[in-house]
Amino acid sequence: MRGADPGPAALPRSPVRIRPTLAVLSLASVSAALAVALLVPPVAQWPEYHQFADQRRLLGIVRFADVASNLPFSLVGLMGLAWLARHGTAAFIVAHEAWPWRVYFGGLVLLGPASAYYHLAPDNQGLMLDRLAMGVTFMGWFAVHLAERVDVRLAVRTLPWLIVAAVASVLYWYASELAGRGDLRAWGYMQFWPVLLVWGLLAATPARYTRTGDVFIVYACYAAALLAEWLDHPIYQHSGLVSGHTLKHLIAAAGAAWALVWLMRRRPVGRA
Repeated sequence: MRGADPGPAALPRSPVRIRPTLAVLSLASVSAALAVALLVPPVAQWPEYHQFADQRRLLGIVRFADVASNLPFSLVGLMGLAWLARHGTAAFIVAHEAWPWRVYFGGLVLLGPASAYYHLAPDNQGLMLDRLAMGVTFMGWFAVHLAERVDVRLAVRTLPWLIVAAVASVLYWYASELAGRGDLRAWGYMQFWPVLLVWGLLAATPARYTRTGDVFIVYACYAAALLAEWLDHPIYQHSGLVSGHTLKHLIAAAGAAWALVWLMRRRPVGRA
């Protein structure tokens, strides 16, 4: 069904039925991940996390490369929102599928300035803002796949609650740091269990759109960005030009750009 998007309040009853086996497996995976998170002792934010390798100043801005490399996030987000505004809901089988994409690209727009602000003066307060924007982005991406692979109505109805949960996990971590008992477990859970669940959906459910391979490219960029972050200092020491953290931003933004490419080029299965 195509045409004007009347908003999430007017969601039609979805023709897609959730398979009981998929529902049980999904619930089991989420519960298992939660159990693991609860069994792990509280993990505080390690202070050295804020000690980035590239401290060079340019145009009066310290850590210029880490600050400026956040700009691509906002550019990709604005491009995605502009594309959605121009094409309306014609790119979707069900018009309401546009909502998760709007949240995803909107989160990217916020992520640029939030992460840049953090890198201007790295501390837990700035990191909180950075992670709030990341949480919105992650939940939008998760809902994109929930809508395509399971049920559009379920995805749109649960998306606000997913965002609330992600925001709550960040605020809980920040409050725990202020109380002197830092606990990253909730944030780690909200960051990584949707990734695992999306991979399960990709393996267990049929695609309604073409070019699923593009999704794996997005995740390859995500994995490479995490690796670059972990190797921040070694990369900078060996290259002398760029740090791993700067590369993390650029690689992650490239993954987001590929997600936009997927959205623009994919077609409903059977109508390609």
